[in-house]
This record gives sequence, C-alpha cells and structure tokens, in this order.
Amino acid sequence: MKSYKFEKFTSVIEKNIREGIYKPGHKLPSVRELKQQYQTSITTIQNGYEHLMIMGLVESIPKSGYYVTNRQEYTKTPEKKPYKPVVRDAVFKQNLNLITSHRDKKGVSEFNVAKPGDLLTPQKLILRTMQQAIREQSTALLRYYPSNGDHDLKINIAKRAAAHRSIINPEELIITDGALQALYISLAAVCSPDDVVAIESPCIFSVLEVIRILKLKIIEIPTGVTDGFDISFLKRACKKTNIKAIVVTPNYHNPTGNIMTNEQKKTLLSVAQQQNIAIIENDIYGDLNFSGMRPSNIKGFDDSGLVLTYSSYAKTLAPGIRLGWLSCGKFLPRAEQIKFALGSTVSPIFQETINRLLSGSSYDRHLRAFRLQLAKNAHFTTNLILNSFPEETMVTTPKGGYNIWVKMPDYVNMDSFYSECEKIGVRFTPGLTFSFSNIFEKNFRIVFADKFSEKRIQAIKLAGQYCKNSNKK
Repeated sequence: MKSYKFEKFTSVIEKNIREGIYKPGHKLPSVRELKQQYQTSITTIQNGYEHLMIMGLVESIPKSGYYVTNRQEYTKTPEKKPYKPVVRDAVFKQNLNLITSHRDKKGVSEFNVAKPGDLLTPQKLILRTMQQAIREQSTALLRYYPSNGDHDLKINIAKRAAAHRSIINPEELIITDGALQALYISLAAVCSPDDVVAIESPCIFSVLEVIRILKLKIIEIPTGVTDGFDISFLKRACKKTNIKAIVVTPNYHNPTGNIMTNEQKKTLLSVAQQQNIAIIENDIYGDLNFSGMRPSNIKGFDDSGLVLTYSSYAKTLAPGIRLGWLSCGKFLPRAEQIKFALGSTVSPIFQETINRLLSGSSYDRHLRAFRLQLAKNAHFTTNLILNSFPEETMVTTPKGGYNIWVKMPDYVNMDSFYSECEKIGVRFTPGLTFSFSNIFEKNFRIVFADKFSEKRIQAIKLAGQYCKNSNKK
C-alpha cells in the first residue's frame, strides 16, 4: 500500500488525538516547527495537515494555525467489521447532518432546514399543474429538452425579472437543476483552482462546500446584521488580493435576513467593475419580501456583463422542484459548456410545470399568501425567542426570506445547548456551519417557513428555559 511522506508526523498527531492526549481545541505545532523537526518540506507538512482535516481530526483557523477540531467526539478505534469501511469526510458529514431533514426521526421539531414546510407548500396547485402538463405534452416529456432550457420558460423568467427592473436577456439564460448547480456553474465559469473568491461572512454551508470542491480560496467579508456586506472591507481586500469573484446574497441574506439598498448594490457593482471582478448574485429569496415592492437585483444596474444572477423555485414553491436559472452575462459560452458536462437537460416535467405557473396568475397568488404567512411567522418567532431565551440574546429582524440569526450570551455552553436540544427534540442550525472558522460559535439560525404547532412552540420555549437556567448554575 502506498505511503506518504507526511505520515511520519500525521500518524503521531492522529494517535495523540485518538488516545485523548490532544483534546478538542488543542493547538497543534506550526508548519515551520514540524518542517524543522521532521526535516521535510513545507508542502509535505501542509499536505499532511490537509489529510488530517479531511479525516475530520483537525481544523484550520486563518491567521492562527491548526487545532484539534471541536466538532466531534473521538473514541478508540472500533472493532473490525466483516465489511470494508467507507471513508467519509467527517466535517462534511456532520455539517450536512446539521442542515438537512431527518425523516427517520419523527417527532423532532426541525427549524434547521431552509425550505418551506409541507403546510405552506401549494401542493394542490403544483400537482394540478403537473397533471395538466402531462395531459398536454404526453410522451414529449420523455425526450431531451434543449440543453439550456425551454425557450418559452426563459421568456417568462425574463418577463418577471423586468417587472422589478432587472433586464435579463433570455438568450443568456440557462435553466439549471436547482440553485446550487447554478452556483457551481457560475464559479467554474469564472474561476480556476486556487483563485480567490470573496464571500459573505456568515455564509451558508452549501456555498462553502461548492467553493471547497472547486479548490478555490476564500476571503470572508464581514456581513453585519444591520449594515450588511462590508464594501469598505472588500475595497481594502482588493488592494492586497487578486479576487476573481464575489458571491453575494443582496436580497434577504441567509442567515441574517439583511437586504442591500440600491445604493449599496450600485457601489458594490462599481467596485467590481473597477477591479474587473465577477459578481455571482444569489436571488433565491428575492420574491419573499414581507412588504413593499420586490427588491431589485444588482443585475439590473449592470451594463458590463460581469454580473451572474441565479435563483430557483425550491424556496418559493417546494424543495422537490429541482429547477433554477442562471443569467450568465458575458460568461455564457463557458457556462454553457459546463452545464452540458453536468447533464444535458433539466427535467421536462419541472420545466413545463414552472412555465405554466409563470404564464398565468397562480404563482403570484401563491406568493402573496406565502409572503403574508412568512411575515406573520417572522414576527411570532422573534417574540417567541425574545420571551423564551435570556434577555442578553440578540435576534435579527428580517424583512423577507425565512431565516432569523440568533446570538447567544457568552455564558451559554453551545455544545451543552445543542445536546439539550436533541433531548428536547428541537433542531437549529449551528453557527459553526456558516464559516470555515469558529467565529460564529455562539450563533444559530432558525427557519420559520412552516406553521407553528403547540409542540413546536413548546420546543423553543424549553430550549430557551435551559439557557436561562444555565446562567444560574
């Protein structure tokens, strides 16, 4: 079996972690220290630490070093099984577990999954429209559709965008298998491995994971709950770093719920144009404003082709509707090639269903009712947290979307808090999933896109009461 140079030191570190000599949070020797100790190259040491990170044993904190991860418990090596083990990325597996639904765990109140609940999903409307498409299109739905998507569907998407002052050329639209595929195509079209991407901080796990898979480097731009994306910080970063792309959610940022003003959008675009940086604009929550007019996109102010805007219908209709779209700007030729390589067509039945919904008034009627319910849920959830949790707890007030960002008092032990939540039967999204570092350890996200039963209300109250009691110990 092939061995690697870095195993000389990684085997020692792994043994010390497994046996509990190095505890979670323990700072490990620096790259230079290990280089001198083992008389090897910096590259070998860095490859070794990357190997330990993939195993989920170690995490890197920028400008600080390498530490034993806090994200899992370590036990002695289990007994051998009669089958070959499957190697998993422990950190990825845990983060995915924290943000996805657990259908096998009935009775758990889930506030950790960013999707509309079953009771807010227009099931009858979607199924009725699907049946209509099947009757009318018949066996045509079993054939390949155009690689970039159905022409009529793209026309309808462009018309809707024009209603909120965002001019999209249907010819530069690509229909995608959801928003995440649109993000992947955007980043792959703009960047190459080791390029630097500016991201919001906090940033959702799915974006971080796509960036990691594409082997890109990141610079985190602070995104405050009141002032939003820190454009001044970005300007300073541009002077020191060759940034290739900016990934941003200007309308109802996940998780803070923040929205950029038109002036902020124009300023960000100006910076990108001056530096020739692509802006990848996530607009999946743009239709979910609680009041007033639907906010505009950065795309609507762009005449350079540097802005790629994407969205999907998973957040507004149903999570199982795997259909999104990407407006590619000047990156269309490369994006088309990448989309084709990922799969030549998106489900015809989904394309026909969405096209019919957008052609009439049913989608807008659904949105009006959905937005009203979300606004009520946001108000109810905010008050519920403020009344149930310690008074030092900080809570955002979203104006759209369906996420609330909560910061806990310093005295609350978050590991104990999440353990208690498991006992209660309630799930929130831990702040540690929103960054490659631990800077949001005291935060969690709560999703309010479902109706509140008495059981769900009681679960939040019990979680808050636990935090209040922990201050008395």
